[in-house]
Amino acid sequence: MEQTKGQFVIAIRVENRFGVLSRVAGMFSRRGFNIDSLTVSETETNGVSRITISMQGDHYQRCQIIKQLSKLSEVMQIKVMEPAESVIREMLLIKVKSTPESRRDVMDATTVYRASIVDYSPSAMCVAVSGDPAKLNAFIELMKPYGILEICRTGVVAMDRDAVSLRDTDMHYLNDLQ
Repeated sequence: MEQTKGQFVIAIRVENRFGVLSRVAGMFSRRGFNIDSLTVSETETNGVSRITISMQGDHYQRCQIIKQLSKLSEVMQIKVMEPAESVIREMLLIKVKSTPESRRDVMDATTVYRASIVDYSPSAMCVAVSGDPAKLNAFIELMKPYGILEICRTGVVAMDRDAVSLRDTDMHYLNDLQ
């Protein structure tokens, strides 16, 4: 039975030390897995960083990634961020051509998408949009006819809903992966 591939997000708490990100990314590279987005930041705990990785894969690939990550000594917790149980967001900066004919349409779209114009000149507008990746993709598609000059995306960040915390994740569940 062939499993379907899909997008998934993994959150990882790691020791904030030199070379940890390189070891994590290298593990993906050695296994032939492509990372769609990667974000790294400090956490509420001194000396601990959070890595959020978005990638495509099936159930087997997801399990293999988690098992391999768990072997890295600097990894403290790993969790697949299930969309229904998580808040998943990304930010987009998009620079669009600004002409007298298109300006009002771009500004109206910015309002509808609850975005912000963060830079404005007679020839271009830079818009900041945040939300789930599908919202950002839709905004990009909407802006294409006006002439996209440049795009920059942050990559996804994800957090559990309610009072659940990544630092409370028990690594013993890894034994249940098949």
